[in-house]
Amino acid sequence: MEDALRQFFASRADVVDTVGGGYREAVDTLEAFVLRGGKRVRPRFAWTGWLGAGGDPAGLGADAVLQACSALELVQAAALVHDDIIDASTTRRGFPTVHVEFAEEHRRAGRHGRPEQFGESVAILLGDLALVWADDMLHSAGLPAETVARVTPVWAAMRTEVLGGQYLDIANEVAADESVEAAMRVNRFKTAAYTIERPLHLGAALAGADADLIDAYRRFGTDIGIAFQLRDDLLGVFGDPEVTGKPSGDDLRSGKRTVLYALALEAADAADPAAAQLLRSAIGTDLSDDEVERIRALLVDLGAVAQIETRISTLTDSAFEALETSGATEEGKALLRESAFAATRRAA
Repeated sequence: MEDALRQFFASRADVVDTVGGGYREAVDTLEAFVLRGGKRVRPRFAWTGWLGAGGDPAGLGADAVLQACSALELVQAAALVHDDIIDASTTRRGFPTVHVEFAEEHRRAGRHGRPEQFGESVAILLGDLALVWADDMLHSAGLPAETVARVTPVWAAMRTEVLGGQYLDIANEVAADESVEAAMRVNRFKTAAYTIERPLHLGAALAGADADLIDAYRRFGTDIGIAFQLRDDLLGVFGDPEVTGKPSGDDLRSGKRTVLYALALEAADAADPAAAQLLRSAIGTDLSDDEVERIRALLVDLGAVAQIETRISTLTDSAFEALETSGATEEGKALLRESAFAATRRAA
């Protein structure tokens, strides 16, 4: 996957260089962002889905499939760059976020205008470029026409869903929607569909899988995808910055209405009004480290953390049941179980 991404960036070098005016340096920043890290969760699930549907990694056309799967990482890059602007995040994977990096460059160079506006503007454009190039990477992979016809509707649905999920996320924040249902809807479309369900669906489509296997993959992917996001909710509050690459308590400061927060608030409303008032007044504010620790303790005491862990276990069990009764190959099932455990038990 790394080689496929590097080769794709190299294939676009000539057209980038013809633009001039610092465009090459901006694109180099995007390339470094894509290649410097990340777990490649989406490409790996797409590739594993293809294997589980009978794809032959040593066969003719495997390189084209690998490139198509790797294109998902550019969709992820676009989502992350834009998400960091929306959330006003300052670090990603232990480095300054793209908009912060360009704002700092603006300051160092003593340019005209506001550094923050320049940084955000460049990051928006680079996020757009990553999304455009994801399409280019998919459609230049050399897939047979009939495969492209199967894959295109899945690809289109995935992109529409993730943008819809992002919209729901920011709409919930400004509406201060505190319900578990609203938070779960965000998880379903912003994360689950785009992270695991649709990549598996894409892999199945690449292999020409039947409807039964596609249905099983989608049930598995939805459950593991939501469990993945629930783990992310915990890491957004309790994660070690040295491991996650993001500030501790970042989700609390940015005002994310997660399932973790919604469950805590539900419990507080029922039994501890003072705790409920604190949660409502604290979310989305510039909390000190001590205040973050106090909120963390509340989330534990109210039972929200335990409920999240229970939900993760229940969803994982449900996903494995769908997988075991599916028509996936035994190798595919083993790889998907391994990937599911990695996604739902991770520390970053």
